[in-house]
Amino acid sequence: MKYKSMSIDPLLLSATPILTYSAGQLLTNATGFFFQRENNLFLVTSLHVFHDEMDGHFPDRIQITFHTDASNITQTIEYSIPLYQNGVSQWVAGLDSTGKIDVAVIKIDKTALPPDAIYTTFTPENLLGEQETIDIGTSMLIVGFPLGFYDTLHKLPVVRHAINASSFVMRFQGNGYFLTDARTHRGSSGAPVVCLDHRSTRNGMGWILLGVHSARLDVSGRDVAIDEALGLNCAWFADILLKLTESGYV
Repeated sequence: MKYKSMSIDPLLLSATPILTYSAGQLLTNATGFFFQRENNLFLVTSLHVFHDEMDGHFPDRIQITFHTDASNITQTIEYSIPLYQNGVSQWVAGLDSTGKIDVAVIKIDKTALPPDAIYTTFTPENLLGEQETIDIGTSMLIVGFPLGFYDTLHKLPVVRHAINASSFVMRFQGNGYFLTDARTHRGSSGAPVVCLDHRSTRNGMGWILLGVHSARLDVSGRDVAIDEALGLNCAWFADILLKLTESGYV
């Protein structure tokens, strides 16, 4: 974790807007967040932000934002990350028994960061332990940049309230995600899904990292003229980050 004393919740410094580009052309916006393991720093987001064959989305670089002045939170700098080196993708994505998981991480070269970059990182300490779980209906937050909307003066994300909408001890329909009940929009893909940690202050943040928001769910055959959208979302279990960031895997 790296941030200076200021009167904002460090959770707001854990997320960054992501802009995707191809050959210099802006494509989409999304959300990412920082995760540190040992001395390695990673950007976490949804896999489909980096690569989406179904939608023909193939960016070659992304741009994220860092704050640079603890006394003036309006000061930021953009940081570009290439998604390919010599034609080889630089991100790492995971698999489970059901196939691809819509989570990807890309390593950030900390030596190339601006020396005054201010950010907060989740670590393995922020994840639930093997014997820990959460109850149905638990209050959660989704921290992101829906439709690219955020506090443009202070360059901070917004949070949406959510609740756990499925059993946390079982994978929903056998997939590696649980459901949240929340109002979400495009641009929130890759956002951290968190809940308050009432038992301790893990990593000094006081938040448990539960999942990575992926997409809204809908049902086939819904009559859009009569039936409202379900308002349910997929959040991939955050423990996949232990595999994606382990030494030798990245």
